[in-house]
Amino acid sequence: MKTRKLGKTALDVPVLSFGASSLGSVFRDIDRDEGIRTVHAAIDAGMNYIDVSPYYGLTKAETVLGEAVRTLPRSSYTLSTKAGRYGENEFDFSRKRILDSVQESMGRLHTDYIDILFLHDIEFVAPEIIIEEAFPTLLDLKEQGVIRYAGICGLPLPLFEKMLPQLDADAIISYCHYALNDTSLLSLLPLLEEKGVGLVNASPLSMGLLSTRGTPDWHPAGDRVKELCLKAARFCEEQGSNIAKLAVQFSTANEQIPTTLVSSASQQNIMNNAAWVEEPLDQKLLEEVLHILAPLNNETWPSGRPEYNVHSSITPNSSKGEQQ
Repeated sequence: MKTRKLGKTALDVPVLSFGASSLGSVFRDIDRDEGIRTVHAAIDAGMNYIDVSPYYGLTKAETVLGEAVRTLPRSSYTLSTKAGRYGENEFDFSRKRILDSVQESMGRLHTDYIDILFLHDIEFVAPEIIIEEAFPTLLDLKEQGVIRYAGICGLPLPLFEKMLPQLDADAIISYCHYALNDTSLLSLLPLLEEKGVGLVNASPLSMGLLSTRGTPDWHPAGDRVKELCLKAARFCEEQGSNIAKLAVQFSTANEQIPTTLVSSASQQNIMNNAAWVEEPLDQKLLEEVLHILAPLNNETWPSGRPEYNVHSSITPNSSKGEQQ
């Protein structure tokens, strides 16, 4: 699979990478063996950058992933995990908790170092906690060789605009902002380029918005967004295609987006996703789908503290994290 450089890091990442949230039974219940087979299929297909978090499935995702990779050479995959978020409303970005969390994660993942450690969904805490305590802790871990690179992740784009000038971050994870229904992530690219920050794009299906199954009940998007995304998905189906295929191809085609995370605990789904990247994009179908979604105009939803959602007039609520 084609690779791209991740910012100023020494990492070359595949254009399509494996988001391991699904291993935590986030979308549906999965068994350990099914999860292990899926991870192996992803790596075999060239999706050898894997992202996980102790939050996904309350450590189940890390545990299953650890079982999957423990027999593989550590040099055969790039691994990122997170610290700071441990439950739906459980956040702890203190130095002690981060240090403990990294050791716990490495134990579950059967590794003695993490390629990238991200602070998870930082929009839910005051900025001074991140700037004065949490991120300096990551820099200490980096200096010690426990982690190779340090980053942050979250939903609102204003979050990165506010925080990146104050942090020496190597990478970020942004989700639901570079997909068929929302390309507002493009507005952040000049800042990322200026600072040499690596970009990991996640949720090309907008956490299930772009699906003929209909959006999950917990999804925070508004009704109009859900209706138009479902309309677009059904249109693709009527044309004999799959909106998931179009979404993955669209997200990975942009040379300015180093990598996109997809998450599935289905071995066949992962193999399909990897194969789609190699196939030509149906430009006519893309134009028709973008036309259907055009009225949304990058409409999103708030997450976390109000100061990180300056462009939103809706009351903030909790987000499910960067799921597909």
